Amino acid sequence: MITVFGSINMDLIATTARLPKPGETVTGNSFTTAAGGKGANQALAATRAGASVRMAGAVGWDAFAESALGLMKEAGTDLSLVKTASEPTGTAHILVGGDGENVIVVVASANGTVNEADALAAIETMTPQDTLVLQLEVPPEAVEGALIAARERGVRSIINIAPLTGHAAALGRMADIVVANETEFERLAGRDRLSPDERRSAIRALSAETGQTVIVTLGADGVIAMHEGEMYTAAGLVIEPVDTVGAGDTFCGYLAAGLDAGLPFETALRRAAVAGSLACLKPGAQPAIPLASAVDAAF
Repeated sequence: MITVFGSINMDLIATTARLPKPGETVTGNSFTTAAGGKGANQALAATRAGASVRMAGAVGWDAFAESALGLMKEAGTDLSLVKTASEPTGTAHILVGGDGENVIVVVASANGTVNEADALAAIETMTPQDTLVLQLEVPPEAVEGALIAARERGVRSIINIAPLTGHAAALGRMADIVVANETEFERLAGRDRLSPDERRSAIRALSAETGQTVIVTLGADGVIAMHEGEMYTAAGLVIEPVDTVGAGDTFCGYLAAGLDAGLPFETALRRAAVAGSLACLKPGAQPAIPLASAVDAAF
């Protein structure tokens, strides 16, 4: 069983030929809404990968709440640990350029009400056979409480240190498995502008220091990881990206599902990389998360 403790949002998405520079207004091509939030994205990805998944978090009383939970509910994610807060449902305001790159502004709202008590409630029934997945779109005190409780119960924890908050480095070192992109990893390692060789050395050193599995996603260049003293790499697919929103969350959800199912680490890593690539082929976060059958076909 996987429990995802984290954020639930509605994504408000505008597309444009190119992203605006500071102070510039550009003309948009389209607007749509889609369920999102890093926690919810990861929960849906793990569910679509075939795992049994519980989502723990918060939505508001507003009209966005039902839509924010809709795809998870449809997929069969257990939503019994999602509370309704007095704040509005969280939102992410996303601009997507013609090259598939994006900029995002997240407004926490209900996600900001998630607390340590919610963390303890989510973990109190978990066992050492279970997996906890976290990100950083809920208050850091809640994430820290979840990590401490997971360690006490012997529950495997996976943290994706995104978005890159001031607490990312400290919280990232508390999990069994840490997932970061290149920029996030540099914060975790305390070093800037790493060359590929320097990155590999830093990954090896951090894993040796903390005893963690350290995974760094590299976009089109795939992923590199240090696990139990061995270095692994996995390539994604060669694609023309439509929208990269949610690709990292898809990777995390599929990774958690693979490890929860007992797959060898290298297989779980490769499968997650393929799923992340496929998530770039459609617009939006949750609508683009591939089904297991699509990943199997491309794997």
